[in-house]
Amino acid sequence: MSPIRQAVRAVLAPLSRTRAFRRFGPRFMPVAEAGMRRLTGGRVLLSGLLVPSLTLYTRGARSGAPRASELMYTPDGSGSAIVAGTSFARAAHPGWTYNLLAEPHAEILVRGRRYSVVAERIDTDPSAREAAWARIERQWPGYRGYERDSGRTVRLFRLRLVAELPVEAARGHRRTDVD
Repeated sequence: MSPIRQAVRAVLAPLSRTRAFRRFGPRFMPVAEAGMRRLTGGRVLLSGLLVPSLTLYTRGARSGAPRASELMYTPDGSGSAIVAGTSFARAAHPGWTYNLLAEPHAEILVRGRRYSVVAERIDTDPSAREAAWARIERQWPGYRGYERDSGRTVRLFRLRLVAELPVEAARGHRRTDVD
């Protein structure tokens, strides 16, 4: 990681744990991510400038409509990605977690490459859950505080890669975390 990126992370990581960020982040970040997506044609995620990030493509659990959510992920060391449904420490689980529970087959876009994935719950095994949180916190210290502050058990998923897909399939998904 570059020294500039490390310096920016050192400043922003503590800010991401503030009440102000948790209050305004859910409104500001999706708008900022959408602007970056338009500017770069979806090739760059704003959050990806600081941490590994991906776009998760699911189908709405109730509506069946295509959904897209920009998420931080943590590589699990075996070619899969770990994602945590922190939702800025809000009391409700994010919509994308319901979508994965209803249909674990999804797609992700990472650094301009698209993959088919299968989501597997991590949080049902206490030792696997602790190992996942330890890995996530090595990447972004203090991130588990979102779970404590939300008052709920955050859903953790491992996104296991199935196949690489053509990138142009990413079009047509609406950005939302709520379904």
